[in-house]
Amino acid sequence: MATSSGNGSIFCSQQSPEYGAAEKQVNRSRNKQLRDLFPDGFGIHHAGMLRQDRNLMERLFSRGLIRVLVCTATLAWGVNLPAHAVVIKGTQIYDAKRGSFVDLSILDVMQIFGRAGRPQYDTFGEGVILTTHDKLSHYLSLMTQQTPIESQFIQNLTDNLNAEVSLGTVTNVEEAVRWLSYTYLFVRMKANPLAYGISYTNAQKDPDLEDFRRELIVAASRQLDEARMIRFEERTGYLHPTDPGRTASHFYIKHDSVQVYNEFLKPLMTESDILAMVAKSHEFDQIKVRDDEMSELDELLDSVCPLPVPGGVENSYGKVNILLQTYICRHRVDSFSLMSDMAYTVQNAGRILRGLFEITLRKGWPLMAGKLLELSKVVDRQLWPFEHPLHQFSILSKEILHKLEARSLSVHRIKDLQADEIGRMIHHVRMGKIVKQAVYQLPSLELDAAIQPITRTVLRVRLTISPTFTWNDRVHGTVSEPWWIWVEDPENHHIYHSEYFLIQKKQVKTEEAQTLVFTIPIFEPLPSQYYVRAISDRWLGAEAMCAISFQHLILPERHPPHTELLDLQPLPVTALRDPSLESLYNFTHFNPIQTQIFHTMYHTDTNALLGAPTGSGKTVAAELAIFRIFREYPKTKAVYIAPLKALVRERIEDWKIRFEKKLGKRVVELTGDVTPDMRAISQSDVIVTTPEKWDGVSRSWQTRSYVKAVTLLIIDEIHLLGEDRGPVLEVIVSRTNFISSHTDRSVRVVGLSTALANARDLADWLGINQLGMFNFRPSVRPVPLEVHIHGYPGKHYCPRMATMNKPTFQAVRTHSPLKPALVFVSSRRQTRLTALDLIAFLAVEDNPKQWLHMPENEMEAVIKHVHDNNLKLTLAFGIGLHHAGLHERDRKTVEELFVHQKIQVLIATSTLAWGVNFPAHLVVVKGTEYFDGKTCRYVDFPITDVLQMMGRAGRPQYDDQGKAVILVHDIKKHFYKKFLYEPFPVESSLLSVLAEHLNAEIVAGTITSKQDAMDYITWTYFFRRLVMNPSYYELEDADHDSINTFLSGLVEKALLDLESCYCITTAEDNRGVEPQTLGRIASYYYLSHYTVKMFRDRMTPTTTMKDLISLLSDTKEYAELPVRHNEDALNSELAKHLPLEVDPYSYDSSHTKAHLLLQAHFSRQQLPSTDYLTDTKSVLDQALRILQGMTDVTADEGWLIPTLSIMQLIQMAVQGCWSNDPSLLNLPHIQKQHLQCFRSSNGRPIQCLPELMAVCRQGPHILRNMLGDTLSPQQIEQVFKVVQQLPLVDVAMSVVGWWDDNPDQQQTKPVTITASRRKTDSEWIKVHADQQYVLQVNLACLNKMGKRKAHAPRFPKAKDEGWWLVLGDMDKRELLAMKRLGPIRQQRVPLAFYTPEAVGRYLYVVYLMSDCYVGLDQQYDVALEVIPADIQTQVNSEVVGE
Repeated sequence: MATSSGNGSIFCSQQSPEYGAAEKQVNRSRNKQLRDLFPDGFGIHHAGMLRQDRNLMERLFSRGLIRVLVCTATLAWGVNLPAHAVVIKGTQIYDAKRGSFVDLSILDVMQIFGRAGRPQYDTFGEGVILTTHDKLSHYLSLMTQQTPIESQFIQNLTDNLNAEVSLGTVTNVEEAVRWLSYTYLFVRMKANPLAYGISYTNAQKDPDLEDFRRELIVAASRQLDEARMIRFEERTGYLHPTDPGRTASHFYIKHDSVQVYNEFLKPLMTESDILAMVAKSHEFDQIKVRDDEMSELDELLDSVCPLPVPGGVENSYGKVNILLQTYICRHRVDSFSLMSDMAYTVQNAGRILRGLFEITLRKGWPLMAGKLLELSKVVDRQLWPFEHPLHQFSILSKEILHKLEARSLSVHRIKDLQADEIGRMIHHVRMGKIVKQAVYQLPSLELDAAIQPITRTVLRVRLTISPTFTWNDRVHGTVSEPWWIWVEDPENHHIYHSEYFLIQKKQVKTEEAQTLVFTIPIFEPLPSQYYVRAISDRWLGAEAMCAISFQHLILPERHPPHTELLDLQPLPVTALRDPSLESLYNFTHFNPIQTQIFHTMYHTDTNALLGAPTGSGKTVAAELAIFRIFREYPKTKAVYIAPLKALVRERIEDWKIRFEKKLGKRVVELTGDVTPDMRAISQSDVIVTTPEKWDGVSRSWQTRSYVKAVTLLIIDEIHLLGEDRGPVLEVIVSRTNFISSHTDRSVRVVGLSTALANARDLADWLGINQLGMFNFRPSVRPVPLEVHIHGYPGKHYCPRMATMNKPTFQAVRTHSPLKPALVFVSSRRQTRLTALDLIAFLAVEDNPKQWLHMPENEMEAVIKHVHDNNLKLTLAFGIGLHHAGLHERDRKTVEELFVHQKIQVLIATSTLAWGVNFPAHLVVVKGTEYFDGKTCRYVDFPITDVLQMMGRAGRPQYDDQGKAVILVHDIKKHFYKKFLYEPFPVESSLLSVLAEHLNAEIVAGTITSKQDAMDYITWTYFFRRLVMNPSYYELEDADHDSINTFLSGLVEKALLDLESCYCITTAEDNRGVEPQTLGRIASYYYLSHYTVKMFRDRMTPTTTMKDLISLLSDTKEYAELPVRHNEDALNSELAKHLPLEVDPYSYDSSHTKAHLLLQAHFSRQQLPSTDYLTDTKSVLDQALRILQGMTDVTADEGWLIPTLSIMQLIQMAVQGCWSNDPSLLNLPHIQKQHLQCFRSSNGRPIQCLPELMAVCRQGPHILRNMLGDTLSPQQIEQVFKVVQQLPLVDVAMSVVGWWDDNPDQQQTKPVTITASRRKTDSEWIKVHADQQYVLQVNLACLNKMGKRKAHAPRFPKAKDEGWWLVLGDMDKRELLAMKRLGPIRQQRVPLAFYTPEAVGRYLYVVYLMSDCYVGLDQQYDVALEVIPADIQTQVNSEVVGE
């Protein structure tokens, strides 16, 4: 129009360099209309254009190079492009959903007019609206009056309600009605009810619109129930989420679409059927077929689409299907509207296919799950499954890929070929290497599945996953590759187990195999095989499969029935017939289980096994057996073995009061933390200990009289035989039976456990007859237990835990509104997150502090003394936290408050279930997995732990019923359903550590030949279970010869292992076995044989302190040190502040963490979290034992320097400092700034502890003069007290032996001790060459007597003083003799040594090394002049030596 009227120039921009550059850019565009309009100063902008074209138009218009921009209404919202004038041409737009034209909303008009007027340039803007006459007054009135914005929420109410139900925030109609009151819809409904179809009469009757809201919710719930997205119980109003509903919520799929899938989704469908179904999704409703697109769509259908398209081009779902296939084929479309529709289609299709994959996975349809996962990757990668997988590598050109496809070179074939062969085949030699690299970068795994039958219906699968590809950060990213793993039954087309698995970059780089353990059901008759399939979540053509064959599977025997609980009259405590024993109990009658076992426990010596659920009073059974030996065998001992230190402590606290104070019987604790002296153990009546400690002690049973004096062995929680620490229990019992058979006194064994499936095997092994076996049902509890199990979906752990918080809150509200409740979680972080969420739920209640059962002012007084900030917050709401990271006092406070019912809810980590007996009315187990630092994955708790947690529900004195709510990952729900109601069979774990236990028995002399080793295995529980369940232990046939061959192979392998670790030697006849020094060291110090092998292999005569710290942290004993989630980042940060470097790629390694914790301990470095304090304690707990073993290895080799270095390292571990730090810093309150204050009366600086000890002999006033200005009098008093306690040892030495001047008489020649290293002739002691002499060292402690505990505030437990006496040749760096000593009082220590064969002068050195103090070591020279040998004196010394 402008051109025809001759006014075209008014729209043209002025020519300029900028205009020229813009013109070039426009001419490069594919859009012809854009190119044609630009010279006239016009531009266009709509959603159908390419993104770069739209950006170009926006840029040119904002610079003024285009004067008029003709655009769709969406530009007003999307981009801020102000103009002087805005024209709205027509006010009707096409609504695809309605299929007709509708009026432009007033909001759009206001937004468009808002673009008129440029703030920097214009003083006003102009807006023009062109519409029909009948709409003019409508728009005029709307623009002059302010129009309220109405809510459109009702349109999507159904989908939003589903999201809330899936999330757990809405669980019933009442909550949903309340949820609606928080919406803007509710605000507008109250303000303008007519707009929402509510009459004024109804609005006045129901001002809060509760009935209308209920109608909306019920209608939406019915729709969702019809679509199977929720289960709606109209009678009760409960709304339960379902898997399709959760998946739809997660993937943002509409409920109408789910209705479509319910109709069309089947277990077997072709790819074509799947795409046709996806195209019918309601997400694509707004896509319409336009007449101008028909011809192009026809062409695409004929020439591009590889799959048939139902509905053709006339229907919108046919168009969606065509566009999706065109996108996958990477074909370009010409029409801009098709481009826009294609982008929208692809965005939604990928999401929908993922959602459908999860739905079919949950339904257990293997073929459909595989196809849907493949199709979702097809859309992501724009690659059909029939194309070559190497299309996914952009580095390879199309030409190369076509050649590979033409040659039919599969991935496996390319892997087999050499790079140059590939190059020749594709006629591009240089690219051969690149193709080969790409093939190895395509993710691939090797699977190996081993099966173990647990019962006749449940199979445990141990799947070993080995990565077989090369990691490249550009291709795979820097973190991990995700895979889906499932087990399918090909005959029934069903998935029995599936999980999402991440393989980490580090695991691929180190080619480290990963192990997954899970359970699957099995049915009789046995199927031929199952398949385990692994499919990459991101890569096409990346799959692995292995078959699980049942050909040689032998199912275990059926388990015998349980002991029936007899209907007996409860026995009164007077049946004990001893008033002193009766007074120990605060009840009058024993419970039914205790009544039934009373006679066996109290009146017989028969071995007994009591299997009963947690909370049924098994400890009383143990006490009855103990009372019997008090009465019948008063001079003997009872040993009570509990699996955890916390359980030992609980027994000690209880029995110290009841047995010691009331009965006068001595009870001692024997654990890693507390090691009493031999006299205390010898005089004790009851020893309470842990399995490892008793194993270590009883290994030397021949030399320990108190082990032989044991007549009763009680093993609590004996069902833990099947767990990691089970082998130790197994060995203890086997050894006890062996000791009984070799001594005249038999040992009674009493086993306590939860209800067992295979109690008969356990009883046979323990030597228990029918009289002593009691194995009650899990349901036989003094307080009946009601169990609820709920499954929650979600492949990621943390979001899944978050969805469990609302159910946890509701469980407390429903099952235990006023009674105490225990919530078990997997980690310290989860205790905090759970508590904060529970507080958030309480905040919306009428009484947010309903769980606090004490006056608020009293609680505030308690909170003032609490250290932990999170605990301060939660206690105010009546919620306690309990985990190992809490301060000891905080933990005690929480325990007190919960026990006395001042707070109602306690959130604890799982260890509390074992450690402290806090029964509650309700137990909630929130999640049954924990993070395993070794595998960097979440793994399941042992079933025994879950049973133990459940066992805390129901308080015998207060409740007539206990409640347990177990919240689990939905895929594990059936497993827990099965084993929480029927007992779990106990299998042996001895095989994994057989070599270590054989070594201990070889050292003890129990095993002297291979035949003995075979016989020893027949004493074990492992042997009983091998016969009963051979397939579990990978034995294919259960006949006598097969078992013999199998056992022989096990023994051979274990002994070979020990021999390769230098622990034993095999006799020449290949039958006998003898212990070696390293084997003795491993057994004595309770070390792994691999640890002592590493000492032997890695230590040399020149090993440095840095090497020793590295060696210590690399031992097998630290392999289990937990590296929790994200702790690799904390380790990386901690390493920056420590002196010794570690491998920067191993921050997620247990050994590296041990190395860093040791350094931090020596450097007194601030640790990043309380977890690290607990971990440091466990590292130090083991360090001394390992280092003492290391000392013995180097001493045996005769290496002086490493031995002294290890001794210094032990001092460092005990004192928490580096060996070169000033020793004065180990005194209390002394910091580096105080060191300059230590000066003697003449002004000389005091630099070490001996100097200070000498000065302080004059009295405390000396210290006050030095430190009075910097420390308080009380602090100075503490420093003085410690200085006074430090051992002051006097040393005198003499050489004892024979000399030729008096060959028949043994002589003693004193060693002159001088400060100078220069010796006068008289100080050289003459000794004969090649003859044994004894260096007699007299030691006397000058300052205190009695039991000496070291001052070691940074060491986690009390430490007795100890010393080493070492004789060495400094010139040759050779260790000649070594003795380990306890606390020194007054003693004479002989050190035997041989003189050198060559005559001459030798300067030997005696070292007196402390094993706990830095800076108190003493060193003395022994000057020897070797004279020629004398036969007579040599003979005499040898005779005496013999």
